[in-house]
Amino acid sequence: MSDRSGIFAGDDPFDLARAWLAEAEASEPNDPNAIALATVDAEGLPNVRMVLLKEIEGQGTDGAFLFYTNYGSVKAVEIDQSGKAAFVMHWKSLRRQIRVRGTLTREDGAKADAYYASRSLKSRLGAWASHQSQPLASRAALLAEVARVTADKGISPPRPPFWGGYRLRPVEIEFWADGAFRLHDRFRWCRAGETGWQATRLSP
Repeated sequence: MSDRSGIFAGDDPFDLARAWLAEAEASEPNDPNAIALATVDAEGLPNVRMVLLKEIEGQGTDGAFLFYTNYGSVKAVEIDQSGKAAFVMHWKSLRRQIRVRGTLTREDGAKADAYYASRSLKSRLGAWASHQSQPLASRAALLAEVARVTADKGISPPRPPFWGGYRLRPVEIEFWADGAFRLHDRFRWCRAGETGWQATRLSP
């Protein structure tokens, strides 16, 4: 039995993640939904970069974490090759973090369309103009491509076929909070078959 209480209390890790994120939104000065997303290339060499988490979906075994990117980017290529990734959300103001590992599938349907349509026009046009992760001659060349795309796509550009979401379905979620004298509190949630989750306290 674990002794979860206070900020760790609850029966569902996705509800807990949403609660922590909501607290961070009130205290973090910039991008409380930022995650450091880790992938590996074909040789097993890791890559990590900051990405904005856009939604924590569902509950129980149906829960997932959703973010969006260019499918031609290095991160997307590596995700498609391995089908796996990990991320950490860290909030300095709260002295907490959440670590997640799991498998990924694309979200390139109506939900991706709706999120793309909700972005600012300049961001939508930028998604068309940027060949993410590819060599770029200059910033002027990028701005020229934005201008070309603007003239071509107008004020209501559709979602690019090479841009969409990834849904990470975790097999493990760890909640960490800073403790006095480095005696931190850590609880790891692991999938318990197809029926639910099991939480275990870990040594700091």
